Amino acid sequence: MHATYDAVIVGGGHNGLTAAAYLARAGRTVLLLERADHLGGATQSARAFPGVDANVSRYSYLVSLMPRQVREELGLRVELRRRRISSYTPAPDGAGLLVDAGDRQGTDASFASVGAAGDVAAWRELAWRTGTVAARLFPTMTEPLMSAADARRLLREDDWRDLVERPIGELVDASFASDLVRGVVLTDALIGTFARAHEPDGRANRCFLYHVIGGGTGDWDVPVGGMGAVSGALEVAARAGGAELVTSADVAAVDPGGATTPAEVTWSDADGVTHRVGARHVLAACAPAVLDRLLGRPPGPAPEGSQLKLNMLLTRLPRLRSGIDPAVAFAGTFHVHESASELETAYQQAAVGTIPDVPPVETYCHSLTDDSILGAELRATGHHTLTAFGLHMPARLFAADPDGARERALAATLRSIDSVLAEPLEDCLARDATGAPCLEVRSPVDLEADVGLPGGHIFHRDLAWPWAEHDDEVGAWGVETADPRVLIAGAGARRGGGVSGIPGRAAALAVLGTA
Repeated sequence: MHATYDAVIVGGGHNGLTAAAYLARAGRTVLLLERADHLGGATQSARAFPGVDANVSRYSYLVSLMPRQVREELGLRVELRRRRISSYTPAPDGAGLLVDAGDRQGTDASFASVGAAGDVAAWRELAWRTGTVAARLFPTMTEPLMSAADARRLLREDDWRDLVERPIGELVDASFASDLVRGVVLTDALIGTFARAHEPDGRANRCFLYHVIGGGTGDWDVPVGGMGAVSGALEVAARAGGAELVTSADVAAVDPGGATTPAEVTWSDADGVTHRVGARHVLAACAPAVLDRLLGRPPGPAPEGSQLKLNMLLTRLPRLRSGIDPAVAFAGTFHVHESASELETAYQQAAVGTIPDVPPVETYCHSLTDDSILGAELRATGHHTLTAFGLHMPARLFAADPDGARERALAATLRSIDSVLAEPLEDCLARDATGAPCLEVRSPVDLEADVGLPGGHIFHRDLAWPWAEHDDEVGAWGVETADPRVLIAGAGARRGGGVSGIPGRAAALAVLGTA
């Protein structure tokens, strides 16, 4: 190994691999260190169930924010498929709201069937507005940071007011009469974010913005082959450029160096041998809280994730009380108990330390869009994967009793899902080689242990606006720290969050710009 590298990257998730690929292809010497025995971080696919030929996206599962520019610049062989069905939401009266991007009249009729015919015009108006924002704002995500004033000029004044300045809940309340429709809109503001949509701190607004601007359209696409296909393609690009990628590498400390002295990274390999290497730049593709620990500095406020993740393999899709074809209902995002009032009730219960009685849940069936993640026998017998993502499950609920709370949260989540089904979901679960149900449950505590997400926060910390909020950030990349040789290259960067590669690319370009 080199005594001093141009860049040492801490963390081998998709952003770390992105940075490695850009720097190595530019001729820089790169050492990437990953604590786990495999690469990919939260963008991994895995055979989660013993003896079962199903390769599930274990943590992250859809792609929206990864720019085509990143895929083209790195020559990534990644196929993303668009889903025709946007969402299906069962209604209390047994009907359901189906949003079908390929059937405008059918969608209108579905709104009418749940008593929300009067909300159709406002639904289309909001879709137009967010589409316009996405088309204008998303291209800036791969450029140096613009000022807040320039961002405001880029958007229409009413969009800036409604999406940035006032709580997103106020816009939703003013636009829609239906509690069900309000909830469908608000879920984009609450995924992985423990907040109320009416809070003035902007956390829900920022979450909403990131969810609706991806790709310049706001569409969330299915990665063919699973999420591991994304990190796998990035690994290929990094290795092709000559980057050294080391797994089972436990980084113990980072010395940030100085103006004339390189940084230094101390780490141990799988055999427990300690190594110290110099680095002209250290790229932290880990959470900022992890970087603080490596630098020996007091951590900032502890991040708190807010979700329960379930991975399942089913022998068949379950029947629904509404009678809709399950292959249609589960083809997009399936919303369970996510009306605005139910979201608020769940938040209030979780805020006082109680697992919600009726947890809001989103489910997603990868195999309906891409069955390549299943072996031939499973495809032939009609098996399907199912991912469930429970909202308002903050880390505080699991801190005192991780195992017990996980079981209680799982039971509540399954009850919530079963309430809209015509049969128990557990009756549809496949069995693994040991006879156990093919069901994997991960709480925020588990996510911290598994992939280093502090507090299980899927964005590493609360999302930031994707433009400069301070004058000294204008023209920078949103990855800089107080130490000139240390950069944030993960989801905790200013334009982090989601599977995008944007922070990794930005950190690499910041390094290349200082050469």
